[in-house]
Formats: sequence, structure tokens, C-alpha cells
Amino acid sequence: MKRIVVALDSFKGSLTSLEAGRAFAEGFAEVCPDVEVRVVAIADGGEGTAEAVAMDGRGVLCEVATCDALCRPIKASYAIMDEGATAVVAMAAASGLTHLDSSERNPLIASSYGTGLLVRDALMQGCRKIVVGLGGSATTDCGVGMLMALGYRFYNANNEELTIPIDILERVACISASGVSPELADATFVVASDVDIPLYGERGAAYIFAPQKGADGAMVERLDVALRHFATVVESDPKTPLACSAGMGAAGGMGYALARFMNATVRRGIDMLLDMVDFERMIADADLVVTGEGCLDSQTLMGKAPSGVLQRAQRLGVPCIAVGGRVVDSVDFTAHGFAALYAVTPDDMPLDKAMQPHQAYDNVRRCAMVVAQEFAYR
Repeated sequence: MKRIVVALDSFKGSLTSLEAGRAFAEGFAEVCPDVEVRVVAIADGGEGTAEAVAMDGRGVLCEVATCDALCRPIKASYAIMDEGATAVVAMAAASGLTHLDSSERNPLIASSYGTGLLVRDALMQGCRKIVVGLGGSATTDCGVGMLMALGYRFYNANNEELTIPIDILERVACISASGVSPELADATFVVASDVDIPLYGERGAAYIFAPQKGADGAMVERLDVALRHFATVVESDPKTPLACSAGMGAAGGMGYALARFMNATVRRGIDMLLDMVDFERMIADADLVVTGEGCLDSQTLMGKAPSGVLQRAQRLGVPCIAVGGRVVDSVDFTAHGFAALYAVTPDDMPLDKAMQPHQAYDNVRRCAMVVAQEFAYR
């Protein structure tokens, strides 16, 4: 029996990874019912990462009380794997943009405190390897919210405690670790991120990502200066600042906080997830791999989830095709190794209609039928 593996990233704003995969499997089976279709949920460190690694019994999801980026109570989940030794925490689960309306986005006050609560719970559950996925955050607080949740305290020059993110970044003079969770001492942290920008500067966290989190021009400049000040206070060697290293600006500086305070190592998000789900074993005897995301463009080829799937398929000599809600025609995907490319959305369909979940599901299903027809005649 022929078999295909479907590993689609989420169609952001429309379908989760698993929903998109199921829509494709449904359409493919209508045309080729005798082909085995296996759906694999994937993510690159952002929304859906914990759910993806916990699928098929690889782990369990733990739902806990936490808060969003504006510190409003919510519930969010993280995954526990390896018989309780490893926790996978996606920053987007608690501190993500998806929890905020566009009018609520304000990186001067948005806090990563809720992510810190998830990390703290995982430590209390006995996990000693913590993987933190950094995609989809609403914050540019350099991780100080997370650090407060773990017991760090920040003070100004008058020894007054600071609790608002922008106040900490701009005015911190002293950092106390006296109340830090003792479980941190023997914990290992790994960052899952595909962002290689430094903490500050024209290519840093404020200038590159803060605008999409609600920052105007004045706020961007203020945040950049604040991030510089914070790094100056905490750097152990100002001659070789860690803040200037690639990846430190990920998730509004969360990469820097994890590297500086938790000595975290950094791995590309999709590579880590594919290793966790043993993806190469899944596709070893497949006849076709299907990947994709909401928009296929030049960024797709720069370390995002579909490019990671393609690399694994190429390594094993399995053909890999890409499907996308939208496809940017100026990018030559076949030159990079994709066997074929398919646009899910009809040319005459307005974007607002195409992004409606039920419509997106139907578009993916119909695209799969086209792929299946071509696959049947190979």
C-alpha cells in the first residue's frame, strides 16, 4: 500500500496544524481511498508546539491557570515528555499575540509573566529539562515578566522595586535572585527559535518585531534604548556583550533572558520538534511528504517549518510538495527542492473569506483532491 505523510504548519488565523492536516487527509482520501495517509502536527516553536510534541502518546498536556500578556487570568497548556523529565512550553500559549485584540497590543506593558508561571509549574512537577518555544509572542519585555514569576526581583537606584516591564527595562539598577525557585539550580533550558536577530539595534527586537506587537515609531525607539540599558546592567562582560549575539532578540528579548539567566542553548524550532516526533522514521517508507503553511514566500525558505520538513524528506530521498493558502510567485520553490507547489485559495476568492476557518478547511480539502488526482497517475 502506498502511503503519504502530511505535515502542515498552521494556517495562522484559520486552521491549526492538525486541522489543516486533517482537511488535506480528508480530501486526499476521497480520490485515493487505498492510500494510507498519516497526519503529523508540526510547529516551529510558536503556537501549537506543545500539542504537536504530545501527539500519539509521546507526552501529556498539562493545563494550568496562568495569565495572558496583559496579566488577565487564562488557562494554558504545556507538554510533559520523557517520563516526566522534559517539559515543552510554548510562549504563545500564555503570552501570545492571539490572546489580544489588535487594539490591546502594547509592548510597553505586555508581560511574559504568564510564560514564567508555566515554566514554574513544570519545575514543580519535577521536570528538569525545559524547552521554551519562542514564536508568536506579544511581548518586548526581555523576559523580565518570566523572571519575576520565577522569583527574580528588580530595583531602581533608590532600592524601590519595579514591576512594570518598561519601568524595569529603563530604570533597573539592581537585580535580586534571593527569591528564585530553588528548582532552577539543576534545570537545563533549551530555546526553540528560528529568529537570529540581536537584542537591540536596527536589527534588534524593538525595530524588527515590536511594530507588529502594537508599537509606533516612538515606542520602538524607547524600547530599543530600554533594552540597551537592561543589557548594560546585567552583562557580566561589557567587552563581549551577549546581547549582540544572534537569537538574543527572539520573542522580544526572551532569548536573551533565557541565555543570560538560565544558560539556555538555542536550537532551530522545527528541527527540535521533528527530532522529538522521530519524523525521519515516520517518512522512511513514505511515497510522498506534504508540507506547507498559510503563506508560502521567501521566509518559508529561511528556516520556517516547511523548509525543515523538506530537508528531512530530501535526506531520505522522499519527494516533498508544498501547499499554501497563498503562494508568492516570485519565489522559485522547485529550485530549492520541492517537487511541486499548490495554492490552496482560488485566485478570485477574497482574503477575508479565504481565512474563515470553514472556508480554509474546504480549500485545503479541495486542494488535496487535486494533489491526489496527480498522485494517482504517477
